Amino acid sequence: MKPTLSSPDNSHSHVFDEGNPLAERNTRWAVVVTAVMMVAEIVGGWVYNSMALLADGWHMSSHVLALGLAAVAYAAARRLAHDPRFAFGTWKIEVLSGYTSALMLLGVAALMLFQSAERLISPMVIRYDQAIALAVIGLLVNLVCAWLLKDGHAHHGHHHGHSETGAHDHHHAHSHEHDLNLRSAYVHVITDAATSVLAIIALTGGKYWGADWLDPVMGIVGGVLVAVWAVGLLRETGRILLDAEMDAPVVTEVREAIDSSPVDATITDLHVWRVGKGKYACIVSLAVAENVGADYFRQRLGVHEELVHVTIEVNSTHSLRTS
Repeated sequence: MKPTLSSPDNSHSHVFDEGNPLAERNTRWAVVVTAVMMVAEIVGGWVYNSMALLADGWHMSSHVLALGLAAVAYAAARRLAHDPRFAFGTWKIEVLSGYTSALMLLGVAALMLFQSAERLISPMVIRYDQAIALAVIGLLVNLVCAWLLKDGHAHHGHHHGHSETGAHDHHHAHSHEHDLNLRSAYVHVITDAATSVLAIIALTGGKYWGADWLDPVMGIVGGVLVAVWAVGLLRETGRILLDAEMDAPVVTEVREAIDSSPVDATITDLHVWRVGKGKYACIVSLAVAENVGADYFRQRLGVHEELVHVTIEVNSTHSLRTS
């Protein structure tokens, strides 16, 4: 028997993302503020012989590139949003930007570790008063940038309930949590704020207790911290770019919707991948023992709002046995 197919919409216009104009504008502001502080910290680190301050400055230079990349990604995704070459919209441009930013973070971490180890072996005289003042200013700048980008960490809600008719109701409140481009920019700023704090601790310890070794040691700690955050961001963005999310909760929800059906149906093939912020596409093949069409199962999956493009293939095992 020829299988029946059903898709809620043959066009992909519903997948197009409206973008995040507030995040785009705030990211541009963060680029300007960070660039000014980057120059001040790098120059100050060399002049005052502070490895922690210099590491923070070089780290901040990566933020200028990463934040600039994030801003460019927003602009490109918005400009190409309705380009027919992008089957599911341009959201993954932003994800690719986040992945690239994570690679930059790893490079910065390697540079921080190398320079800190070098300074630990060959220490230099540090002008603590000037270096501490500059590090404090750097921290304040990071906090300002973090405030500008804070929307990237809004909460994500997932509500399940029952309507008055007894139907199972699913409500998914997706926010900017899925904006990995914004999250990558936010992580850059937070890591820089953390290295600024470490620099202040190291410089204060060196000034008041003569612990000159704290400066390069804190540089090493900062490098490790940056590397850990970078690896986490690489994993998350990489999973999306490689469509490796068959362990996502939505996959379990699809299986439950089919398995809980009063119709005897078995999933023979299932593919789910992310196509937008909290939006997924799904292809499912079913072996059904009754004479039920694909539209029935499409309606069952329709309660899951994150499934924006669903294709269903139904093969009737009953017809195959009687033919």
